[in-house]
Amino acid sequence: MSAPAPWQRAAAGAGLLAADGTVAATIFAEMSALAQRTGAINLGQGFPDEDGPAEVLDAARRAISDGVNQYPPGRGMPVLLEAIAAHQQRFYGIRLDPQREVLVTAGATEAIAAVILAFVRAGDEVVTFEPFYDSYGATIALAGGTHVTVPLLAPDFQPDLDRLRDAVTDRTRVILVNTPHNPTGAVLPRATLELIVELAERHDALIVTDEVYEHLTFEAPHVPIATLPGALDRTISISSGGKTFNTTGWKIGWVSASAANITAILAVKQFLTYVNGAPFQPAIAVGLGLPDAFFTGIAATLAAKRDVLSAGLVAAGFTVSQPAGGYFVVADAAPLGFDDGAELCRRLPELAGVVAVPITAFVHEERRAGYSSLLRFAYCKKFELLERAAGQLAGLGAR
Repeated sequence: MSAPAPWQRAAAGAGLLAADGTVAATIFAEMSALAQRTGAINLGQGFPDEDGPAEVLDAARRAISDGVNQYPPGRGMPVLLEAIAAHQQRFYGIRLDPQREVLVTAGATEAIAAVILAFVRAGDEVVTFEPFYDSYGATIALAGGTHVTVPLLAPDFQPDLDRLRDAVTDRTRVILVNTPHNPTGAVLPRATLELIVELAERHDALIVTDEVYEHLTFEAPHVPIATLPGALDRTISISSGGKTFNTTGWKIGWVSASAANITAILAVKQFLTYVNGAPFQPAIAVGLGLPDAFFTGIAATLAAKRDVLSAGLVAAGFTVSQPAGGYFVVADAAPLGFDDGAELCRRLPELAGVVAVPITAFVHEERRAGYSSLLRFAYCKKFELLERAAGQLAGLGAR
């Protein structure tokens, strides 16, 4: 039997390759189509339904009018590179050379792909937490790596540190850390981050961080791993403007790392998208320079939206794991008598006029039993929509 083609490895890594060789649609596509077909409120996919700050939108319009519509420089426009470096210094005290230690990408997803493809050889192990964002599994498999996971279990979704120690070995090339975490909303405490740095040093692994929800934490400010002692030189930090500025469709992300690592990542990235989003780059630069009140305000607003939706879920009879950051709340349907979250998601439009996604879409098939009754709901929507969804979900508990 011939070895699987690269596309088959990628599909299998994301859990989309069936036994007969067919490729399933992602759960996000399936649930969004279900919402459109039924007219249900779509809380499945994590994108806002409100525009971002006027200053950012106006800057994009101005850039288009001013003719910023052709290829930008391969590393990114200087105005954005400098804004990213200034942002890292302002919020975290990290000093970067904007011309050598920052790279603009087509969103964080391209950044993750470029990093994994740049550094992971066939047979190398990549450690992530599970549940995991689906692109992690796809890209690790495409690179020929081995995906090793450490479970995050309800209700707090924090890792068992002994299991983390066991997962990282001399075969580990990359420890990929997402905090605040999608899909659970968990934020890793400093002690866990320090252990990750210790393990990376012991086993000579790279740390790759997915920090796209960095400004959307509700209990304490975000702590980048790169700020911890001994971490900076071996850490590749990834973020984007989409979640912070409600511009997910612009796909403006970035990587910051040592100059040598940025050079290696660029060697791959330039043959993926080459460049992207010329008029959006100066607009995101404007956003990164907004006053502190903007950043604290978006987190406070999102926390209030979380509370509206969570209240509806609790009233419906779900057990809710309160997220500490990000866009999503995880609800357990077992108290309602539903053990199959995927089946409930397909029935939820009929039962409550709402669409969610099952957490099993974010875990390997052989581990789905531990997550089977869990659903993910997005609260990055308008208050009035969340209030309507909460009311409809609350009615579920009366059935």
